[in-house]
Amino acid sequence: MSHDASRRRFLTTAVAAAAAAPIALSALNATAAAPAAAAKPLPKLPLTDNAAKALAYTENAAAVKHAAFKAGSNCANCNFFKGAKGAATGPCTIFPKNSVVAKGWCSAWAKKP
Repeated sequence: MSHDASRRRFLTTAVAAAAAAPIALSALNATAAAPAAAAKPLPKLPLTDNAAKALAYTENAAAVKHAAFKAGSNCANCNFFKGAKGAATGPCTIFPKNSVVAKGWCSAWAKKP
């Protein structure tokens, strides 16, 4: 009879654990996202960076003389720029470890939809 009680206890515990797992994972994900929101700002992309050079990145779109340049294009109106509207700098998916100048430009520019 004690063998039957142990099995019931095990099954009850297993069902309770399975039901609690999604709640625990949700709480874990919420706490993991909190430090990311408070992360330090990205360092400014240096003009000497190899990727920046390869894509002809400049901090002043008004001075660009590149065959791919379209008048009026800059980082702020590029699809890859993820900075807040009106921000002077912001993250760019092309340069994920750095921030770029909103008034800048590179040859990967793609119009925001």
